[in-house]
Formats: sequence, C-alpha cells, structure tokens
Amino acid sequence: MRGTHNINALIRLLFFMLPQLESGFGKVLEETYLKWVQYKQDCIKMMKNEPLPQEGLFCNRTFDRYACWPDTPAGLMVNISCPFYLPWFDKVSQGSVRRRCGSNGLWETDGSGNVWRDISECEQEKEVASQELWLKQLMVGFRTLYTVGYSLSLSTLLLALIIILSFRKLHCTRNYIHANLFLSFILRAVAVIVKDTMLDHHFGREIVNDADVTAMLSHQATIGCRIAQVMMQYCVLANHYWFFGEAIYLYSVLISCVFIDNNKYLPYLCLGWGTPLLFVVPWVVMKVQKENKECWAVNENMNYWWIIRFPVLTASLINFLIFMKILGVIFSKLRANIQSRYPDYKLRLAKATLTLIPLFGIHEVIFIFATDEQTTGVLRYIKVFFTLFISSFQGLLVSVLYCYANKEVQTELMRKFRSWRTETDILVQ
Repeated sequence: MRGTHNINALIRLLFFMLPQLESGFGKVLEETYLKWVQYKQDCIKMMKNEPLPQEGLFCNRTFDRYACWPDTPAGLMVNISCPFYLPWFDKVSQGSVRRRCGSNGLWETDGSGNVWRDISECEQEKEVASQELWLKQLMVGFRTLYTVGYSLSLSTLLLALIIILSFRKLHCTRNYIHANLFLSFILRAVAVIVKDTMLDHHFGREIVNDADVTAMLSHQATIGCRIAQVMMQYCVLANHYWFFGEAIYLYSVLISCVFIDNNKYLPYLCLGWGTPLLFVVPWVVMKVQKENKECWAVNENMNYWWIIRFPVLTASLINFLIFMKILGVIFSKLRANIQSRYPDYKLRLAKATLTLIPLFGIHEVIFIFATDEQTTGVLRYIKVFFTLFISSFQGLLVSVLYCYANKEVQTELMRKFRSWRTETDILVQ
C-alpha cells in the first residue's frame, strides 16, 4: 500500500505542477514514468551487484518506489540524492532524501507505522508550488466557464434547429444555411464535451500499480481520445466554414450575384462540410507519422498545427474583410436614402450577420501574431480566456440572433400558438 501511495502522490504532484490545460499532462507523465522505470532498474541492478556488509547489524537495501536505499549500519542515518526522475529535479539536484536505520537493524517508522523518510529537500519550493496550485485552479475555472458556455449553446441550438426545420414556411436557402451553422455548433459542443470526457477517463483513472500507468500510456488506451480529438478539430473547422458561408450568402444577396439561386445550396454544403476534410486529413496523417503520442493534444512541432490553424485564420480574415465591405455598402445606401431597394429580411440578415462577424473572428484576428508558441505569462492566459469564452458562448448568441430574435420565426411560432389555442378551444367546447 505504501508503494501505491507513492505513485498516486507523484501523479497528483505532476497534475498540480502543470501551468496549462490537461493537454500537456500525458507528455509529462510519460517522460516522468520512463525516467522512474530507469531509476528502478538501476536500483535493482545495484541491489543485485553490491556485496553484503561483512559484519555488524544493518538495515537491508531496498527500493520503496520513491528512492533507492543501500545497506545501512544500525543507528545511522543515510542520505541519498533526490531521485532524478522528479520533473523538478533540476531545482533540487543538490538536495537529499533521508532514512534512519534503528538500533535493531530495522528501518525506523513514523507514528502511522510507515517507514520514516524525510523528502523535504526534494520537494518543490513553497512559492512555486503555491503558484502552480493557483494556475491549476485557474485552469479548472476556465474549464468550468467553457463547459457552461457549450452546454447553454448546445441546448439553445438544438431547440433552434428543431424550430427552423419544423416550419415549412421557414424552408429556404438562407435558413438552410442557418440550420447547418446550428448543426456545426452543436457538433462542436458535443465534440468538445466528449473530448474532455475521454481525457478525464484516460488520465483520471486511479493509479494502483505500475501496470495501471503502463496501460494509461499504451497505444490502445489512446485510440478513443484520439478519435475524439480528430472529431473536435473537424467540427471546429466546419463551424468556421459554415459561418464563412453565412458571410458569403449575405455578400451575395446584398452586393453580388454569387450563389443567389434559392433552390441550390450545394456549394455551401461543399464549403461547410467538405473544406474541413482538406485540412483535417493531412493533419491526421502528420500526427500518425510524426507525433503519434498520447491523445494528439500536445503540439510539439507547431508547423503541423498550422495545418489546422491556417484555414481558421484565413476564414476569419476573409469574414472580417466581408464585414468591412458590407458595412461600407450599407452606410453608402443609407446616406443615399435608397435603402428601400433591399427587402426587410435582407436588412435583418445584414444586422444579424454584421453583429456576429466581428465577434466570431475578432479573437482570431487580434491574436493572429500572438501564436500559441509565442504567448507566455499573462498574455497567454488572456488569450486562453477570450478564446474559450467567445468560442463556447457563440452558439448561444447565434441561436438568439438567427432564430429566437428573427421576426419570421416569431411570426410562425405565434401562428402555430394561435392555431393550437383555437383547436384546444374547439375540443373544450
């Protein structure tokens, strides 16, 4: 049981020390575990090869799953260097861990019956430990924030999708694009929640013995969370490109004649659901060949991550340019007092989309030069906060602007409600 306690304690220490989300946990755990295995093997080799003391009473050599202890004469205390597998070893390399051999030739125990050991010099500095604990709490707060955001978005989007698909009078290219955008947000929220669940299951299991750590780091154990990671990346890209489709549609009905046929929205389907495959598939291939580790959540070579990042930034920048172009056209028409050329639904669509475009891509544009590998400290946490907050609550805002605040939808709902009231009154009479 003592060995089990040591393994679990190390896992907890590793988790507390990470100044980032769970994505880096597997990498640190794997490296630490491999070093621990090497330390254990070196200790076993030493215990087999070292000759026994020739005389006197002594405590036997042992490996207590934390440190390697040599034969020690009775009544003496032994000091050995801090184990090199500790993630913070470079800060405690001059320290030592202690044990005392009792006068009876047995290792001394503490009040609870466990062998006494002083590891104070091998622990993290209190200031560093408290800072890392604060960072962990911050990350937990971030996760709670985006979990609430995605949950609210998921529930409101599901209802909005049902409403738009349920009323025949709402069936048109514009609302079909809205429906696909809702679906992409729904899939994105589900993918993020599933991915987090898979990571929790993968790295949150109880560590009882060496086999549990080996199983956690095995290739078979990571298949599920890798699939979840791939699906999340696809849904994120689909989400961006369906909003790109919204911007293109608005541009087409207000300015140009592109994709104006209301009976054909196949190009939008190809853009929204097909384009992400052009980037996700190469990213998966590169991960399998170059970074086939853990749950694919860690980007060791950021060049591979640009396969996913580039299309997102491209869509966001084009959306922003469309936003500026449409804004200029709307203002020019208003100044010329010929806004009546546009049907009412076009102006409402413009208002909704113009509200969403800057919000949808603003954090991508602002942080375009503040990439993940370049941002550190406070700037990194500011970027993480805005990215998680905006991304998770976007679905809620989209459902409100394109459905619940839409006059056409409100009219159909009121008509359906009045019809239901009439039928109810007839049945009652």
